[in-house]
Amino acid sequence: MRLFVCAGIYACTYAGNYPLENSFINDDIHPHLDGMQEENRLESTIDIKRPLVVRALRRSNVRKKIAEYLFDISPSCSYTSEIAYNVKTTPTNVIGAIRGMGSRYKEEESLLSLDLVEEKSGGRNIKLYGLTPFGKEVMDSFKNDR
Repeated sequence: MRLFVCAGIYACTYAGNYPLENSFINDDIHPHLDGMQEENRLESTIDIKRPLVVRALRRSNVRKKIAEYLFDISPSCSYTSEIAYNVKTTPTNVIGAIRGMGSRYKEEESLLSLDLVEEKSGGRNIKLYGLTPFGKEVMDSFKNDR
């Protein structure tokens, strides 16, 4: 187990190879959870993810600029080249930050893996990206901290 502490505020544990996803909250596994218990589990998952998200955004200026841009245009979505133009970087860097790409942009720290961004189909091989509700919450708290 590893202990992460970000800005002295959040602390959580993360077990090596287990991804931090909402997928463990499953009706097959937990059929007797009522709505309140499931909501509490979801909130605790978000509390676990929050320090990882903060760390990932602080480590990559491109990730942070993409998240800020998507926050500014939400609830609308945008496509890769438009995001790249607005955050003044290349489409390759945008794809890396959103999806992960090799060692430069780790997949586990990508905006999709952290549930900050969701991918939507725009038809005919066009992928659009927008912030998730969790992403909006995180970026709102980032903006308020300034």
